[in-house]
Amino acid sequence: MFKITNLNVLIKNKELLNNINLEIKEQEVHAIMGPNGAGKSTLLKAIMSYPGLQKSIGKIEYENQDITNKLPNEIANLGIYYLAQNPMAIEGVTTSELIRTALQEKGKWKDIFTFNKECNKICEILEIPKDFIHREINVSMSGGEKKKQELLIMHFLEPKLIILDEIDSGLDVDAVKIVANFLKEYLKEHEDCSILLVSHQPLLLKYLEPTHVHLLINKTFIKNGDKKLKDEILENGFQKFNGTML
Repeated sequence: MFKITNLNVLIKNKELLNNINLEIKEQEVHAIMGPNGAGKSTLLKAIMSYPGLQKSIGKIEYENQDITNKLPNEIANLGIYYLAQNPMAIEGVTTSELIRTALQEKGKWKDIFTFNKECNKICEILEIPKDFIHREINVSMSGGEKKKQELLIMHFLEPKLIILDEIDSGLDVDAVKIVANFLKEYLKEHEDCSILLVSHQPLLLKYLEPTHVHLLINKTFIKNGDKKLKDEILENGFQKFNGTML
């Protein structure tokens, strides 16, 4: 489904990531863990061709298509959804307008009654006010509200690969559980979907348990494993793994 091979990433000729290799199959949840400044968010941005980042060597493939040098909108249109640490506010455009325009572009137009009914249902699940759909995108919202709003949008776009950059930041304990359960339910309903996430928090990784864990230190993955690696990291910290390459 998704594969990164021998990827190096630079910014202004300074190396940020080196020899990154990653493969994600359907219904898998991959968690990237590592200390601050290790390059976790950089990797997610590189996947989406974030401006300023250079991919000097390597390849990124999605559904057997080379997306290494595609533009961000082209990557998104293929079915990859990226939720940033701090989602951007867009004044003058409501969430409803964004979703309905995107659905029309995809040929998945819904009549207004069906659309509003579905919006209300998802707002109830995410425990956000129903009028959020008519507010400007992420304008005057808290960090937690922005993350839930982005998940509302995600629901309608139906991506196959969901990329989450610290979605748990800005969320309280109850909100983390709501978000994790929402994502787990989405996975159940979409058998061809997978998740790639970055998180420092044990609570999210408890509710949304990863099938694969990758430890990123010193610009590369030094160890890969399953949920046991997650438990080991949370118990012992990152210092234990310095100098490790497995």
